[in-house]
Amino acid sequence: MAIMITDECINCGACEPECPNTAIYEGGAAWRWADGTTLKEVTIDGGKTVSGVAPQTPISDEYYYIVSDKCTECVGFHEEPQCAAVCPVDCCVDDPDYRESQEKLTEKKEWLHA
Repeated sequence: MAIMITDECINCGACEPECPNTAIYEGGAAWRWADGTTLKEVTIDGGKTVSGVAPQTPISDEYYYIVSDKCTECVGFHEEPQCAAVCPVDCCVDDPDYRESQEKLTEKKEWLHA
């Protein structure tokens, strides 16, 4: 599963630099597929292809957020999710709506960093 940031986030920013996939963004900030990855373009829902550098709509305007499609729970980089390890208020938690096996997380890591 991916990690999510709850609304208990205090916007300290400790998690953001820890993400090896650059999947964590400050509230209100646009995100990009190419940030921290080798992706040049991505085919999204409906078969539409978007540029990796095209800005995407922020998931939250109020607090830091994690792009689930870029989150690998640090598989292939660390033994545990680094965002959760450094969060001072324990608001980086498993996302119950986005479950993935270890194998899928490894495949995603390889896709992001081909």
